[in-house]
Amino acid sequence: MADIQKFGEEFQRASKDGFDASVRSFGEVSKGFQAIGATIVDYAKKSFEDGTRAFEQLVGAKSFEQVWEIQSQYAKKAFDSYVAQASKLGEMYVDVARSAYQPVEQAAAKTVRKVA
Repeated sequence: MADIQKFGEEFQRASKDGFDASVRSFGEVSKGFQAIGATIVDYAKKSFEDGTRAFEQLVGAKSFEQVWEIQSQYAKKAFDSYVAQASKLGEMYVDVARSAYQPVEQAAAKTVRKVA
């Protein structure tokens, strides 16, 4: 009977550790997605401002060559900015996955050490 009670206590403790790890994991995911959302909003604002600035320059252009130069500069800057943003977001998503997995991994390792 004592063995069954001990098993029940260990099972209950492992369940609690797993639940706590899940809560911490969801917290990490939430913080990560908030940071990603803020980064996307900042990028959108900057892109809109850059596009508006380029449009204003285009309206004031005096020749076709000037229009071509303004458009080319804007396209290059927009492309470079997009590539940098995509790379940054990719790294942020990887960081979210790592930080969300860490509490679960720690709880699993703790449970394995107790069982072994």
